[in-house]
Amino acid sequence: MLDNPRSPRVRAVAKLAKKGARSETGLFLLEGPQAVAEALAFSPQLVVELYATPTALERYTDIAQTAVDAGVDVEFVSEQVLEAMSDTVTPQGFIAVCHQFPTAIKDIFAAKPKLIAILEEVRDPGNAGTIIRAADAAGADAVILTGRSVDLYNPKVVRSTTGSLFHLPVAVEATLADVRRRALEAGMQVLAADIKGDNLLEIRSTGLLEAPTAWLFGNEARGLTDDDLKFADRSISVPIYGKAESMNLATAASVCLYESAFAQHEAR
Repeated sequence: MLDNPRSPRVRAVAKLAKKGARSETGLFLLEGPQAVAEALAFSPQLVVELYATPTALERYTDIAQTAVDAGVDVEFVSEQVLEAMSDTVTPQGFIAVCHQFPTAIKDIFAAKPKLIAILEEVRDPGNAGTIIRAADAAGADAVILTGRSVDLYNPKVVRSTTGSLFHLPVAVEATLADVRRRALEAGMQVLAADIKGDNLLEIRSTGLLEAPTAWLFGNEARGLTDDDLKFADRSISVPIYGKAESMNLATAASVCLYESAFAQHEAR
């Protein structure tokens, strides 16, 4: 059992909470039973190291069996070591070190996607992760993060995806110009979620949402700039009927993605 919180190995794992260490090693930190279970089930080849407390492994026997089936060794650690490795205040018994695995943008569009999400300057890790999770739930084909968005492998982003990171392709370091060009070549329209856009409710009956669509979502505070909107075919707004001043970005993105998913599935 690994029981020294100050050992070089423990420190090396803990450093992956920092972007510099992730960039240097090409690795990232994965925490919690749900995320670890999804990694083992869908991409076990990405798991470099897997750590667990004896208590956690006894509680989650299914994870232990999945690890065995996948040929991934589990190393026992003490609670103190897990806390030293973790990016969270209350770690949940499991930590894995994984290879980063972004998808090339060209491969995303080569697959002729019907629905994707583009994140432009989305800086909040929780929003980015939740949008990836919503895209997964809506059956989207991919998510693309531009170079001005938060690091995909930020621990808070990874946790917020709740394992969806392993379910659909995600590209990083894109530019809107490149994404726009590739979307057009793939026969997709680009719809921007913007407060000044056309009412989503009114768009429903036009058939617009049935077409292959790349939804463009902007910064939490500023939204999309005029220059950003030039890369969209049309701007759409989610109506607010209550007294809320605005809608959380991830919530609005979920609505937009599901509206397209509903329309596309009904059209089929």
